Amino acid sequence: MTKKGILLMGAALIATAALAGAWSIAELVTEGNVEEAAYSVITKAGSYELRSYDPHLRAEVVMDGPYRKSLYGGFRVLADYIFGNNTASTGISMTAPVVSEESEKIAMTAPVLHQEQEEKERHVISFIMPAEYTLETLPKPNNASVTVREIGAQKMAALRFGGYATKGRAERRIERLLKALADDGITVAGEAQVAQFNPPWTPPWMRRNEILIPME
Repeated sequence: MTKKGILLMGAALIATAALAGAWSIAELVTEGNVEEAAYSVITKAGSYELRSYDPHLRAEVVMDGPYRKSLYGGFRVLADYIFGNNTASTGISMTAPVVSEESEKIAMTAPVLHQEQEEKERHVISFIMPAEYTLETLPKPNNASVTVREIGAQKMAALRFGGYATKGRAERRIERLLKALADDGITVAGEAQVAQFNPPWTPPWMRRNEILIPME
């Protein structure tokens, strides 16, 4: 397993300022007042939990560029979708978390001679859809770059931490959780995810973040 598959899951509030007027701050996601991805705790093992997540729908968009730029851009596209740019012209309730998955990197060829090739980052930004919807009842996006797919039930290991979920801090905790899972003989079945559940203005000591790793 590599770190390139880090998923950054958040409470869908990263680019609020860029979305001024789209919804009121009072309606923005704060921990406890929005629907979250449903799960049950299988067991607690030291510093982490083993969970069983229910099936759910995700609206996704692929963004090229660095993590932060992709997250902001993808958020705006998906927020546009749930705010009414869909076939039903209706709003869709915000849920937590928002998912940012680093996809495979693609080689970017140089447009001029003697310039070295660079790797171009690609991210898949996702919003989890409310549980009330099915693929048949969820309004379809008008923007062709937005796709909706169903995620099946899955088991995850979860490690909670506070403060800001910067890439460096998240990677250190991913390493910690991977080591704990290996020590406990638990087989990893996918890439790590970083879950963020608070608006950007939440002070560090009040923030909730989680590392999530799929397991067999």
